[in-house]
Amino acid sequence: MATSENSQAGCLLDEGVRRYYLDTMGIQVWQSLEQQPGDMETEAPANRDVIWQQLEQAVSDCAKCELHASRTQAVFGVGNKNADLLIIGEAPGRDEDLQGEPFVGRAGQLLNAMLAAIGFQRDQVYIANILKCRPPNNRDPKPEEAEACDSWLRQQIELIQPGVILALGRIAAHKLLNTDQSLGALRGKQYNYAGIPLIVSYHPAYLLRKPVDKRKSWQDLKRIKYLLNSDGSPV
Repeated sequence: MATSENSQAGCLLDEGVRRYYLDTMGIQVWQSLEQQPGDMETEAPANRDVIWQQLEQAVSDCAKCELHASRTQAVFGVGNKNADLLIIGEAPGRDEDLQGEPFVGRAGQLLNAMLAAIGFQRDQVYIANILKCRPPNNRDPKPEEAEACDSWLRQQIELIQPGVILALGRIAAHKLLNTDQSLGALRGKQYNYAGIPLIVSYHPAYLLRKPVDKRKSWQDLKRIKYLLNSDGSPV
């Protein structure tokens, strides 16, 4: 994983949104050789709510890949923007595309139950996806589609600064960890994304098809709870 790229992109939150609009208008952005990326930080709006609004609008207007043509709406993300736990799934499905919110329907209900088991309500965490738009027929995201959405997700992570990231499913784990290992091989370990602990677990939709693996998922959830406990005590 290119940690230096993640940290650099994270410094340019509002600058990333600005560059997107300039790019869509065909305006080339030049940067002085004397100006370092960190110098841009003072230009960002002081009000985080403004940054979030600009970012959400940019995602809503995004046409960086072919998925914008078939979506009902972009699915930006939902939850506590100061959350300790950030959950990242794969892509919106049919229900998410219609409602504009990630993890709804049966998979969302199971996710809510999983969160409740470790003491979280849905509105206490932040939930997002690798893709902001639904792929046709819920197919796997194409690499170019995930790459097009990458800057949006990285900016969300930088804004939230969660204590732990939970990657749900193969697609999310592969993208965030830049790997092609099986989900089974990735589970049960702690990783690092831009300095943030990252845990991999099964997607709720998979658990609905194979309930026996809920026991393994529970182990992952307990690890998350352990990492987030301020006193370090296990669940």
